[in-house]
Amino acid sequence: MRGLTTRETITVGLMLFALFFGAGNMIFPPALGQAAGSNVWLAMLGFITTGVGLPLLGVIAVSLSGGNLQTLASRVHPVFAVIFTFIVYLAIGPFLAIPRTGTVTFEMGVLPFLPEAMKGSWVPLFLTTVVYFVLTFWLCLNPTKLVDRIGKVLTPALLIIIGLMFVQSLFQPMGGMGEPTGVYKESAFFKGFLEGYLTLDALAAMIFGIVVTAAVQNQGVTERKKVTWSTIKAAVIAACGLGLVYLALGYMGANSFALGQSENGGQILTAIVQHLFGPFGSMLLGVAVTLACLTTSVGLVTACSRFFSDRIPGISYKTMAAILCIFSAGVANIGLTQLIAISVPVLMAIYPLAIVLMLLAFFHKLFRGYRAVYVGAIVATALISLVDGLSSMGLSIEAITSIYKHLPLQKEGIGWLLPAIAGALIGFLWGSLWPSKQTKQEVYQEKAGNL
Repeated sequence: MRGLTTRETITVGLMLFALFFGAGNMIFPPALGQAAGSNVWLAMLGFITTGVGLPLLGVIAVSLSGGNLQTLASRVHPVFAVIFTFIVYLAIGPFLAIPRTGTVTFEMGVLPFLPEAMKGSWVPLFLTTVVYFVLTFWLCLNPTKLVDRIGKVLTPALLIIIGLMFVQSLFQPMGGMGEPTGVYKESAFFKGFLEGYLTLDALAAMIFGIVVTAAVQNQGVTERKKVTWSTIKAAVIAACGLGLVYLALGYMGANSFALGQSENGGQILTAIVQHLFGPFGSMLLGVAVTLACLTTSVGLVTACSRFFSDRIPGISYKTMAAILCIFSAGVANIGLTQLIAISVPVLMAIYPLAIVLMLLAFFHKLFRGYRAVYVGAIVATALISLVDGLSSMGLSIEAITSIYKHLPLQKEGIGWLLPAIAGALIGFLWGSLWPSKQTKQEVYQEKAGNL
């Protein structure tokens, strides 16, 4: 049984990089860099841990499970699998990721070229999102190679533009790094760790994992172990690419303090390119980002429409695509800064669950696949993360938060970590003493070499 050749591995790795790297990913590292200032490298280490490391683990975890996100989540419980999968699709779809493509398009492709008198009006954003999502809907209904061609051209084009910006910033300094602000003064790593949630890539990885596995199998690799190993190598290539891009963007953001503070990364990136290349650079970046956002939007609407229409009786793919585009256009009109702010509580609640689910997949055989381990870890995590999400919305329950504040690492935003480990250990003890019928069957299959 053969594995992927080096060339095939690189091809699949670049495909995965293109899936992850949308224009939205460009806006967070510059914002982090400007806020972190001289602490940028420590903050970027935290950001890369969750913005790069977790997507890498997510792809591998799905590959190890031999199925998809719902297969992996069903190890906790079938009901949890359905609910969690729906939540993930809503997050990377109409609630967060799809609207964000529209707002990034406006911030970087339209706003810089508006007259000053119109920049404070709601009308340009409304008109932009209407046109943008009408075009998205049309492309979703008309299968064409246009989106593929745009994706193949735009990803390299964006990388070239970022590379040129980085090199130019070395020869044309923007004023040096500023002083760290806010939480970045004392807890730069953990703040960067939480900021990595905003990329949504760890959630997307749980969807893309099956896509990568299929791409490997389409190359003629069929043996389970070789498929997994090939997927890992391709994921590492994609992760290295993301890491290098994030470091370059973070560095430029950290050195942009003299250009003035902005509300979000889109505005920071626009200011940087204007400083380095002038109006022509802004126009080039704006066009490239707009087309890249459109490609991402079409891909997400298509994937989510297929998922929801298959599971909701009576709703066709076309109807679902229309619903998603209309809803996403409405959400996009709250603006990029507000959309990012709203996404934080949601991600604080569900990201820890995704992290724990991924990590457990790596130790599945070690703890004999006991469902009690999954249940214990996920329940313990949810008890902390859901409260953290509510607290981020300003809905904290004082009686509970007063207890939680004593948890190790709670101040840093990962107070769920030790409870998750404790829940897994309790689950392992439970599973060892009272293994379920299903677990006994899994252990038997594992001994027989079928797992």
